[in-house]
Amino acid sequence: MSTEMDPGRPYSPLVVFDFDHTLYNGDSGSHLVLWLIQRHWARITAAVLLSPLLLPMIAWLPTRRRAISAYLWIGTVGTHRRGDMDHLIDEYVRTHMRQIRGRLLPVALKVLQRHRDAGDRVIIATGASPELARAILDFVAHEDLPVIGSISGPFLGGMITVEHCHHRNKMRMIWDAGYDQIAVAYSDSSADLPLLQAARKPVVVNPKHSRVAMFRRVLPPGTPILNWGCKQRGGDRVS
Repeated sequence: MSTEMDPGRPYSPLVVFDFDHTLYNGDSGSHLVLWLIQRHWARITAAVLLSPLLLPMIAWLPTRRRAISAYLWIGTVGTHRRGDMDHLIDEYVRTHMRQIRGRLLPVALKVLQRHRDAGDRVIIATGASPELARAILDFVAHEDLPVIGSISGPFLGGMITVEHCHHRNKMRMIWDAGYDQIAVAYSDSSADLPLLQAARKPVVVNPKHSRVAMFRRVLPPGTPILNWGCKQRGGDRVS
């Protein structure tokens, strides 16, 4: 996790981007874990057998981290060191380069670049692994962006999620990294309501259709609700 702040402009506006369904069309962490599991029939079998238990746990916020950890452990058992996990991420990104590039949203990247050109302090705060998000951003020359994300660690011969950058914990991790008042926040997710409500200017992008009315109800009047290119999602289309 990077906590580097721009020493030249310490009081420039802080802009926070979520990653999945905001800059990237899909759930990057799930794509990685699925690939990890599909590497061997025994991992696939274990995941299928446990899914009736784990999928409802993912749907419920208090148990989501445990379920994600279980799938991650199934996909990585036999991986004993943090460096081994980094190598797996590098292999996944290298072998899926074309698909990953195709999922990066051009409109989102233009908005991100506009903030950087204006001198804003821009960070990524994501439920995905920071190493994964940073490797994907390398494709579009944003490898220097600070990324705050979920932290994995070794457990019983595999890896689990020990710090989930999600919901209120995402806010805690942002503050713990030394960042201050959020000027603008971009996210698709109702789980990021604490982030959106903390920002002076929240912007909802690519929300699920079923969540649009909720966002209009709980966020300030006039909050933009935009679609940056996720065809299956809601929001006002931006060309």
